[in-house]
Amino acid sequence: MIVVAGEALVDMVPVGDDELTPLAPKLGGGPYNVAVALGRLDVPTSFLSRVSDDHFGQQLIKRLHASNVRTELVQRGPENTTLAVVGLAEDGSARYSFYVDGTADRLVEDPGPLPSAAQAVSFGTLSLVLEPGASVYETVLRRESKRLLTVLDPNIRAGLIDDPGAYRARFRSWLPDVGLLKVSVEDAQWLAEGSDDLGDVIEIARTWISQGPAAVVLTKGGDGLSVITATGQVDVPPVKVDVVDTIGAGDTVQGALLAWLHDHDALSAEKVRALGGEEWTDALTYAGAAAAITCSRAGAEPPFASELTAALAG
Repeated sequence: MIVVAGEALVDMVPVGDDELTPLAPKLGGGPYNVAVALGRLDVPTSFLSRVSDDHFGQQLIKRLHASNVRTELVQRGPENTTLAVVGLAEDGSARYSFYVDGTADRLVEDPGPLPSAAQAVSFGTLSLVLEPGASVYETVLRRESKRLLTVLDPNIRAGLIDDPGAYRARFRSWLPDVGLLKVSVEDAQWLAEGSDDLGDVIEIARTWISQGPAAVVLTKGGDGLSVITATGQVDVPPVKVDVVDTIGAGDTVQGALLAWLHDHDALSAEKVRALGGEEWTDALTYAGAAAAITCSRAGAEPPFASELTAALAG
C-alpha cells in the first residue's frame, strides 16, 4: 500500500474566456491528486490528511472512494476547505491564488506510525509550507524514512512562502530522509536560486542526490521528463496532446511513477537506485502518458488504468 500525505482542496477553475469568467469548483490539491491518480491506476492507496465536514469536504471524500482510495487515515473537522482560485495562461498553464486561513488541512494531527502494510509514503505542496500541519508532516517524513520509501514533490507555491531562505534550508534538511525526489525544472531553479539553463538544473539535481535521494525525476513541461541518478541520466520526449490545462499534470506524473514502481516491485530506495536505463525509460514513458491524458481535460482528472493502457497501446 502507498500512503499519500497532504492537503485536499478545491480549485476554482475558469470556464470561459472573459476577464471575469465564471469559476467552477474542481476537487484537487497536489497530494490529493496524487492519491486519486494512484487509486485510479489500481494501486492500493490510503490518503492521510484532515478534511472539512463542509460540502466540499464531503465531495472530496466521495471522490476518493470513487477512485479506489482508502480514507481510514483521513481526519475530519468543522473548519472550511482550502480554496485555490486558478488563472489560466494562453498555453493552458495554471497560476494560483490561495485562501488558506484556518482551513481544515492545516490542522492535521500526527497519526503515529503508518500501517504495517504501507510500503511508501508521498509528500508535497502546501502541506509542507503551512503550519502547524507542515511540522506534523515533517515528523511523519522523518519517522517513516527509516522504514518506507519516502517520496517528495515540493511543488512550490512561492506566494505562500513568507521566508524563502528558511524554506530552502528546510528543504535541504529533508533530503537525507527522501528516497525519491520529483521536481519541476522551475521549482528546482527556485529551490536552488539557480539559472534558467537546463544544464545547471541537472547539476543541482546531482548535488541533491549526493545528500540522500536515490533519484531525482525532473518534469520539463513541453520538453518531457528526465531522471537523474548517481550513474547517469535518462530522458523521454513529451507526449503530443491538445492541452486543455495543466492542472494536476505534475501530480499525475508523481502518482503514475509510484504506480509503475509498485507494479514492478521497486518500492524501496535500494530498488529505485538499482533501476537501469531501460526501466527508467519505461517508467517515465508511463508517467508521461498519464500526465498527457490529464492535460487533455479540464481540471485535475488523472486517467483510470484502462484509459492509460489504451493510450500506451495506441
